[in-house]
Formats: sequence, structure tokens, C-alpha cells
Amino acid sequence: MSEYQNTLGQAIGHPMENWQACPSPSPIIMSGNFCQLEPLNCAKHAEDLYESYELDGENRIWTYLPYGPFANFAEFSSWLMEKSAGKDPMFFAIINKKTGRAVGVTSFLRMVEKNGVIEVGHINYSPQLQKTPAATESMYLMMRYVFEELGYRRYEWKCDSLNVGSRNAAARLGFTFEGIFRQAVIYKGRSRDTAWFSITDQEWPALKIAFETWLDAKNFTEQGAQIKSLGEIQQER
Repeated sequence: MSEYQNTLGQAIGHPMENWQACPSPSPIIMSGNFCQLEPLNCAKHAEDLYESYELDGENRIWTYLPYGPFANFAEFSSWLMEKSAGKDPMFFAIINKKTGRAVGVTSFLRMVEKNGVIEVGHINYSPQLQKTPAATESMYLMMRYVFEELGYRRYEWKCDSLNVGSRNAAARLGFTFEGIFRQAVIYKGRSRDTAWFSITDQEWPALKIAFETWLDAKNFTEQGAQIKSLGEIQQER
């Protein structure tokens, strides 16, 4: 039961009289220790990304995305050029700071500035990025920008309910599972039930500490293996 009531004695939500709409995200550079996010640029990133994605010889990374795999570089480049020009979704290339090469993409999308709601999506990690500190750091950098610089209240993650990898990633990153929207989408000639997850601004401060603790160099061996998992760190807090 809400602690707030209107003059009729009905329970109502937390008052937000001074709320102002959030600004839209900008195509900025977000830089960390392991990776850098840059606005997607076809001329700059297409070749790196195509070569990185080609390392997935079975095309598993495209199964749950509404596009791909692509028959050749020209087809991929054409798609990338279209996406790099958009504002919703707003795509970023994920750059490995050691090599300077693009190894994946991610985006902000479905921004509802008046409500302070934004989604992260179109996440596609090449085999060179999967299960690396840079993969986690890229998500941390986006969250930090959304909550701390833009002032959003709600950060969403949605995926095919059958995409076990995406669902596990959302849970590991601290998102709360909210339920299944049945028969929500048709893509690639098949039906999709959509799993919804979110993080709120009230949850962000504790998550931020967990991310920064996990990403600290002290949490990795000389061989680059983690000492404590992100989940373990979250449970300790």
C-alpha cells in the first residue's frame, strides 16, 4: 500500500511535482579502462566490426536480432550506414582500448524523456568482446551516463524470452526481471514473447559501487581472471 493518499483517501504514487523531462542522449564518447564507446560511424567502424563478427562462424550472434546475418561486407556496410545515421536507436561502437578496434555495438532506444525512461538494446558482442571486462564495462558506462548525467529514472532491457544468454546477462548486470509480454513481436518469420527487465535510479548507487569494485584492477589476476564475480560483489553489499 502506498504511503501517499489523495483528498479522497485513495492510495497514489510518490509525488513528482518538480519533475522535469530528461534530455535526450547525445552521440558522445564514453571512455573506461577497458573500452571506449563511440558514436557508430560506418566509414570508421564497418571493417573492424565485420571482421570481428565473422569470427562467429555459426552466426549465433544474430539469432535473436531482427537483422543479420549478412551475406557479405557490402550488405553489412549498407546496414551499418543506415543505423549510424539514426537517433532512436542511437548506436555506439564498442572499442577495445588495447587494440583500438571496434569489437561490438550497443544502443540507446525508445527514449521517453517526459517519464525519464530509456532502454538499452541492439547489443551485439563479437567473440572478441564476449565474456571480457570490456563487455561489462560498456554496460556500466552507459548506465552511468543515463543515471548520473541525464537523470533518467528507469533503464530498461528487453529480449526474446527464449534468449537465455541475454536473460542471464541482464540478471548478472543487476536488472530486475519484471515479466513476459506474450506474443509481443514477430521477427524473422517467428513469434516472440518479450522478457522485460529494468534498473531504477534508486538502485543505481549500490550497483555503481558493485561495478566499480568488480572492474578494479585488484579484482583480476595477472592472467586477467576475475577474483570475485559481479554477483558475489552485489551480494556482499
